[in-house]
Amino acid sequence: MAILEGLEFYISKRVGRAIIDYKMIEDGDKIAVAVSGGKDSLALLKILRDRQKFVPIKYDLLALHVDLGYPRSFSRRLETYFRKEKVKYHIVKSDELKNTPKKDINCFWCSWNRRKHLFITADKLGYNKIALGHHKDDIVETILMNMFFQGEISAMKPKQELFKGKIKIIRPLAYVEEAMIRKFAKLEKLPHDTCICPNSQVSQRTKMVKIIKELERSCPEVKTNIFKSLQKSRIKQDYLL
Repeated sequence: MAILEGLEFYISKRVGRAIIDYKMIEDGDKIAVAVSGGKDSLALLKILRDRQKFVPIKYDLLALHVDLGYPRSFSRRLETYFRKEKVKYHIVKSDELKNTPKKDINCFWCSWNRRKHLFITADKLGYNKIALGHHKDDIVETILMNMFFQGEISAMKPKQELFKGKIKIIRPLAYVEEAMIRKFAKLEKLPHDTCICPNSQVSQRTKMVKIIKELERSCPEVKTNIFKSLQKSRIKQDYLL
């Protein structure tokens, strides 16, 4: 049995709790891990691979990367890493970027096109679940974004069924804060990079990050409080408009 130590043990424990709480992984699952090239998805891939060595359920993993055609592509570096680590992988190359006017390229466009290729490829290769590297911070930021910019109360669900259950999205890092993942990626020397989109620093999400950091000065538990606020047991139905 493999024994995890230090920060990986701590992160894996939180991942295990999220998997159990939301029934994310079942025996015999075929899971495509969406690896973007960032620290979060690479950390998720490593944690899920290491957990395969000791958890009682058996599941198959595939590293799935979508290359939309950005000039600074991560494909070659990721392929080198996958081969070195003996990771089963599949890289999808698309000309979406080349065929799209610059004015139409934003966070929503990028996310939508990546997801489209992830769903199509996972289904084609026979994988029933897609694991995304969204962590606790991402979920909390999304809650605030939806409230501020959409006027609705909703969140990224740790587990979500799509296409009548044909594909399920899971987010095993739902209980893990970004700061832990950043330290883990550095310790493990994961070959990650930052977002290459020129709009990343002026996005709605970046604004939420700044707001949360400011709130943390007076309320260190603000991320946990926001996260828990959308759990069914915490919603006060009698006080909704």
